[in-house]
Amino acid sequence: MAVAEEVKIEQTELERLCINSIRVLAIDGVQKANSGHPGMPMGMAPAAYVIWTRFLRHNPANPKWYGRDRFVLSAGHGSMLLYSLLYLTGYDLPLEELKRFRQLGSRTPGHPENHLTPGVETTTGPLGQGFANGVGMAIAAKHMAARFARDGSKLFDHRVFAIVSDGDLMEGISSEAGSLAGHLGLGNIVYLYDNNHITIDGNTELAFSEDVCKRFEAYGWHTQTVEDGNDTQAIARAIEQACAVEDRPSLISVRTHIGYGSPHRQDTSKAHGQALGPDEVKLTKQFYGWPLEPDFYVPDAALKEMRRAVERGRQLEADWNTRFEAYAKAYPAEAEQFQMMLRGELSEGWDAELPVFAPGDGLATRVSASQVEQAIAAKVPSLFGGSADLNESTHTDIKGGGDFERGSYAGRNLHFGIREHAMCGILNGIALSGGFIPFGSSFLVFTDYCRPSIRLAALMGLHVIYVFTHDSIGLGEDGPTHQPIEHLSSLRAIPNLTVIRPADANEAVEAWRAAMLRKKGPTLLALSRQKVPTFDRTRMGAASGLRRGAYVLTETPERIPDIILIASGSEVELAVAAREKLETHGLAVRVVSMPSAEIFERQERSYRDSVLPPSVTCRLAIEAGSPLSWYRWVGSEGDVIGMTTFGASAPYQELLNHFGFTVDNVVERALRLLGR
Repeated sequence: MAVAEEVKIEQTELERLCINSIRVLAIDGVQKANSGHPGMPMGMAPAAYVIWTRFLRHNPANPKWYGRDRFVLSAGHGSMLLYSLLYLTGYDLPLEELKRFRQLGSRTPGHPENHLTPGVETTTGPLGQGFANGVGMAIAAKHMAARFARDGSKLFDHRVFAIVSDGDLMEGISSEAGSLAGHLGLGNIVYLYDNNHITIDGNTELAFSEDVCKRFEAYGWHTQTVEDGNDTQAIARAIEQACAVEDRPSLISVRTHIGYGSPHRQDTSKAHGQALGPDEVKLTKQFYGWPLEPDFYVPDAALKEMRRAVERGRQLEADWNTRFEAYAKAYPAEAEQFQMMLRGELSEGWDAELPVFAPGDGLATRVSASQVEQAIAAKVPSLFGGSADLNESTHTDIKGGGDFERGSYAGRNLHFGIREHAMCGILNGIALSGGFIPFGSSFLVFTDYCRPSIRLAALMGLHVIYVFTHDSIGLGEDGPTHQPIEHLSSLRAIPNLTVIRPADANEAVEAWRAAMLRKKGPTLLALSRQKVPTFDRTRMGAASGLRRGAYVLTETPERIPDIILIASGSEVELAVAAREKLETHGLAVRVVSMPSAEIFERQERSYRDSVLPPSVTCRLAIEAGSPLSWYRWVGSEGDVIGMTTFGASAPYQELLNHFGFTVDNVVERALRLLGR
C-alpha cells in the first residue's frame, strides 16, 4: 500500500507540473503580447490536460492523420490554451512561436486559424462557430463509418472533443446545432463546458441564468456536471462516462474559475480579455510555486511527460495503418473509393454525362441546376449535403441517396431543418473532416442567417458549395421579406467567396462544374425561381465562357460596340432582347454575360480587356439587386439598372415591369446613356 501511495503522490505532482506549465505559457504569451485572454486557459488547463493526455487520439507528427480524434477550441479567444498544448505535446509549433503570440507573421494569431497552425482543426473565435463545426465533424465521421466500415471495423470512427464557453452557448448557432446533434443521436461528440460564470461585462447572471444541462437534456444530450475544475480524476470519470454513451452527444459542465490562481483577477471579468500585468503575473506564479524567471519556463519533467504524445501518436497511427492495410486487402473497392475521396479527387469522367440543354421552353435555373447536380452526384460519392427544410423549392436532394438520420447514417441527404446558420457551420465541419464536398441550400435572402459561417468558409478556403435559390424580386408573391436586394453585392464583398449567377440552363451546367473544381474556397450558386429562356448557342458565345467569369454572349458583328450591356442571371435575357431594338437605332451593341465577377477578376488583364474594351466607356449593367457591385465594371461613364428599394408582393411579371426590368426600359436607359 505504501508503494501505491507514493506512486499516486508522484503522479499528482507531475500532473500539477504539466497543468501549471499550460497555465504559465498562456499567461506569459498574453503578457508578452500585452493582448489576449489569459483567464480561460488558466481555469480550463486541468480539463484540457485530461483530454489531451488520457483520451485524445492524435499524432503530433501527422496532424492530418484521418484516424485521429478531433479537438475543437470553440472558445477561440482562449487560443493560448491550444497553442500551449500543441507545443507541449510535440507539434511543429516551437516555443518561439508562443513568444510571438498575436504578432504579424506568427503562427499563433489571436484566435486559432487552421491554415496557419499545425494541429488546429478549425478557425474559431466568432462564438458558436466551433460548436457547429464539431457537429459537422461528427456527422462526417458517422457517415464515413456507415458507408465504409465492414466487419465491425472502427477505422472510420473518431470522436469530437471540444471546449465551449458561456459565449458559445449563448449564441444562437449553438442552439441550432445542438438541437440537430441531439436529434441525430451523435454519440461521438464530447463537449466540455467551461462554466466559469464570467463574461466581458461581468457575472453571467447579468444575462444568462438558464440551467444549461437541462436545456441540453431537452435537446437529447447526455449531460454531467463536475463541480471542481481542478479535480482531474472527476473530469476523467466524466469523460469516460460520456465516451460510453454511444447514442447521444455529451455535454460536461465543468465548474471552473477564470484566471485561476491570480489573487486579484480570479473570478473577475478582468481575467477575460486583459494581460494580468507584471505584478499580477508575479503573484500568480508564486501561487503556483513557479519560478519567476525565465518567462515561458517549462520544467523538464513536465515537457517529457507531455511529449509522450509523440510516441503514443506514432503507435496509434501505425496501428491504424496496419488495420487499414488489412481492410484494403479484404475490401479493395471500398478502400480505393475512401482514399480517392480523402484525396479530394474526382473520378475520371465525372462530368461526362452532364446534361446539355437545347433551346426551347425555359427552365428556372434552380430546376436546370438540380438536373446537373443529380448527374454529378451519380458519379461523385463525396457530394454530401442537403437543405434547410427547402428541398421542395431548391430541388437539391440527391435522388436515391437516402436520408442521413438517427441510427441510419449512410444516407447522403442531410435534413438540417430550419437552421440556416447551423447548416453552414456544420458544412464547414464536414469539409474540414476531409473526404467530402458538402453542399447546403436555402433561399438567397436567408444568407443573412448564414453569413458568419460563409465568411469563415472563405477565410479557411474550404470546398463548400452553397445552392441558394429565389435570387431576386423575380420570386414574386412572397414579397419584400423574401426578396433579396443587397445580398448579391454583400456576398461579392466577402474575400475568397465565388458567387455565380447563371443566365440559363447551360450556364447552370457550367456553374456546377466550376463549383466542383474550385477547391480552395467556397462557391455560391444564386439561382432563379422563375423560368428563363435557354439561349440558342449556335448564334451566341458558348456557355463554357462562364469558366472565365464573363464572356461576350452576342454582339453586332464586325463593328466596334457603341455600348456594352452587362448582365447576370435572369436579366441577361433583357440585354439580349434590348440589343435587337438598339440595333434598329443604328447602334452597335455588345452583350456580356457576367455570371461571376470573382472568376472574371482572376483572369489575365488581356482577357478582361477583350471582353470589356477600355475604349468603350458607354456601359450599362442590369441586375435585379443592389447596384453597388457593378460600378467597377461600368466605370464613371456607365450606368446600372438595379434595385435601390425593397421589393413588393405581386406576381413576378408585374414586379419586373414595376421596377423597370423590361426591354423598353433597358433601351431607354441605353439611349439616355448615349445622349440620344
